[in-house]
Amino acid sequence: MATAADLDRATDSQWSWVAEHTRTYLASGGTEGHERDGVRTLVLATTGRRTGTPRRTALIYGTSGDDYVVVASKGGADEDPAWFMNLAAEPAVGVQVGTRRFSARARVATAAERAPLWAQMAGIFPLYEEYARKADREIPVVLLTPLDAPR
Repeated sequence: MATAADLDRATDSQWSWVAEHTRTYLASGGTEGHERDGVRTLVLATTGRRTGTPRRTALIYGTSGDDYVVVASKGGADEDPAWFMNLAAEPAVGVQVGTRRFSARARVATAAERAPLWAQMAGIFPLYEEYARKADREIPVVLLTPLDAPR
């Protein structure tokens, strides 16, 4: 079960540019790397579904109420990204957004939620539309609900 405390000890993404971005983000306390070229990113820590060890990656995000929204695109690959498979197995996650750190619960958007959230995220990062055309799957949209969020 990943929590905010796991962000510092988690294993980085296998993609070197994502790993570098994540390390810079966390080393700066969230003051560097949160926004780049008008796109905001967060750092997500999940629990490895096979190893049980914490894993982390940086992801583009949007918001919906108190929730943070991320897209499991993997650049339009036909398979889901590892972080998504990890949170499908264990939805407790750690998140850093800018300087704010918190534990959260992840869930896939319902069919009714997905269409407006997809449109929002494609507006933030238009390449998601290209990824969707390329992928042989429906790309999941994930909501991260902070555990300290008002109910």
